[in-house]
Amino acid sequence: MSQILFVMSRSPRSINAQEGFDALLMGSAFATCSVVFLGAGLFQLVNGQDAEPLGGKNFSHGFGALKDYGVTEIYCNKRELVRADLAIEDLSVSLELLDDGEINALFHNHPMILPF
Repeated sequence: MSQILFVMSRSPRSINAQEGFDALLMGSAFATCSVVFLGAGLFQLVNGQDAEPLGGKNFSHGFGALKDYGVTEIYCNKRELVRADLAIEDLSVSLELLDDGEINALFHNHPMILPF
């Protein structure tokens, strides 16, 4: 079975964020999928988001179901979490914090990487 790393680096209000989430769910039916949240992508996981006033669909609640879809490797960059002034308790899903070297290894160890 293939291994795919999804890289979520876009703001939760971008169409790319929604497309990335949908692709991750679909991909998990056919491959072993991991996901890493970097930069503005971290904000996709923040608790208590309400996209409806902006006319968007609130897909952030779906991240809690990732493990039900077999996506068990969920990561973010520890340094970027601190830089965004977020704590692990602010996020809607439990994940593993990685340092820069571990993020590089993650990229190196996945034969397919899909950026969103």
